[in-house]
Amino acid sequence: MAQSEFDYTRAPAGHRLHSEAMLGPVHLQVADLARSVAYYERVIGLQTISSGDATARLGARGDATPLVVLHHRQGAAPVPTRGRLGLYHFAILLPNREALGRFIAHLASIGAYAGMSDHVVSEAVYLTDPDGLGIEVYADRPRESWRVSNRKLEMATLTLNAADLVRASRGIAWDGVPRGTRIGHVHLFVSDLEAAERFYHDGLGLDKVLLEYPGALFMSAGGYHHHLGTNTWAAGAPRAQPEDARLLEWSVILPTQADVEQTARALETVGAKISRTDGDVTAADPWGTIVRVTTTPS
Repeated sequence: MAQSEFDYTRAPAGHRLHSEAMLGPVHLQVADLARSVAYYERVIGLQTISSGDATARLGARGDATPLVVLHHRQGAAPVPTRGRLGLYHFAILLPNREALGRFIAHLASIGAYAGMSDHVVSEAVYLTDPDGLGIEVYADRPRESWRVSNRKLEMATLTLNAADLVRASRGIAWDGVPRGTRIGHVHLFVSDLEAAERFYHDGLGLDKVLLEYPGALFMSAGGYHHHLGTNTWAAGAPRAQPEDARLLEWSVILPTQADVEQTARALETVGAKISRTDGDVTAADPWGTIVRVTTTPS
């Protein structure tokens, strides 16, 4: 397996995802569309771009690019406490830590509970939506501050200094998710890390990120700390079913259509069944989670 130009990543032996790959919107299936829209607007701070009887597209303030697309399914079963194979959380990346500090102050002002962690490369807040779907809202530390030891990227789960983040907000009130925000990563529950590696590393073409996180495999493009996390921390849990609240799909945005086609061929070589629609390629991982490879967010 090829070593990449980054000390802490390992490139696939074959197809490698373009270094400028970014993530597009996540599509979530929810039981009550109005309830979920209200939550994502009031608590998370997204704005509704468009909505109908069955779907709503939400994004950052003043930006028509969707970050979250909600799909209504009447009676969709909420996520149980132990989780389901599929979504662990999706992560909304704010443009700077000042915005994260404003978000933390906002959560305190409305009495919303959140978990908080310092991951060394980033600072993060964790929430759960009305259907039990996991959300991370985070800000990265500057890449030049990331530490590498013995060719492994240093990441951890430490206590977050929330007070320092709030001070960084300079007392400016939160007025919604700011322009420049994007989906930073997706993290999935899986049952087998080797199968996850085959689909996402050998097939999709993400680099493996070398770090020490028991029961987890992190992958990325362009040396990022991770665009995708997979873990076996919900061992024994069932996989999400069509009638459940769940992640329907997440997406990878590539620079050109040629990049999309190269990725499609690589996915086929690892046995993935792909579908093509209007230039986009979709494939389901071994646990039924769909990844869309595209050149445009949708």
